[in-house]
Amino acid sequence: MRLIWKIFRTLMVLLFSILAITGIGTFAFMKLSPQFGQIPEGEDLKRIEQSTNYEDGIFVNLVETTMDMDFSKLGETMQEYMNSTRTTPAEPLPTHFDPTPENLELDSLVYVTWYGHSAILLEMEGKHILIDPMFGAVAAPVSFFGRRFKYQEPIDIDALPHIDAVIISHDHYDHLDYPTISKIKEKVGHFYTPLGVGSHLKSWEVPADHITELDWWQSAQLDSLTFTATPSRHFSGRGFGDRSKTQWASWVIKGQNNNIYFSGDGGYGPHFKEIGEKLGPFDFTMMECGQYNEKWAQIHMMPEETAQAHLDVQGKAMMPIHWGAFQLASHSWTDPVERVQKASEANGIDFVSPRIGQRFEIHESLPHTRWWEELE
Repeated sequence: MRLIWKIFRTLMVLLFSILAITGIGTFAFMKLSPQFGQIPEGEDLKRIEQSTNYEDGIFVNLVETTMDMDFSKLGETMQEYMNSTRTTPAEPLPTHFDPTPENLELDSLVYVTWYGHSAILLEMEGKHILIDPMFGAVAAPVSFFGRRFKYQEPIDIDALPHIDAVIISHDHYDHLDYPTISKIKEKVGHFYTPLGVGSHLKSWEVPADHITELDWWQSAQLDSLTFTATPSRHFSGRGFGDRSKTQWASWVIKGQNNNIYFSGDGGYGPHFKEIGEKLGPFDFTMMECGQYNEKWAQIHMMPEETAQAHLDVQGKAMMPIHWGAFQLASHSWTDPVERVQKASEANGIDFVSPRIGQRFEIHESLPHTRWWEELE
């Protein structure tokens, strides 16, 4: 009996030692790894606590939104991943990297370049505006998860022109990428973010006077352009214990001649109609479509909802985003674009489908190619 007790005690000590070492290692990794960023504290925290969208230490959505999955749903999701097919392309995705002019003419034209997922460059009224510039290899704090699909040509960050404004929708890794920010920060004039996200940027040595944080419905001016942070139905967080400590947003970019909407991430909700009524109509929308599942439909739209959201905000032409770069859900990699194209055709929506890196003008040369079918 004593021998059994001794073995049991030894095993328990070993188990607790492993757990302790794992816990200490995880804590140290998070504290010493800059990619986790910094949650708001001090004066930054006091400032965001004044927001009407901040309650009990976290930011909240306009309508009730649940994100928790119980053990059974987690098991089902893991099984879906194991059984899923065609989740990644069988060959590198075709690219078409057009050069971007360094000096822009001040005119009424708007040019768009899509880099996959939600990374977009706008050329508008003499300004270069970079949205959610995630150009990194992985959409995660570790290298073995969320790897980018292979492209025929890599994204050349050094080829980017001077960026007048960077707009960030929220702090998830597939939208706010530490390696990318580190490489581009010296060529960026100003960063515009939802409340709290500036704390991450400052921890990455972006000067505080180069950052403007906006609450929902607040605006900032950059010469003739107006940037307005608008609601979305989502959440935030980059590590343990920081869920919803920073805000998330969609964005309106309004100039003298054009009005553009960027959805960011989020589930379908009544905020789309409100945005359309207050700030629409929009000449061009960039709408989230991809990385969805019925289990988390409250925080990521299904493709048919993407089309409806475009109609709600009173958009004209629509380009689906949040697809074509990462496998973050169990659906096939082409499911988002195939379904949203079908829904767009059924609703008379001008559906825009550029190749990765292709530069186009939103009124004159909208691309409508089904380039993904070339890989079937």
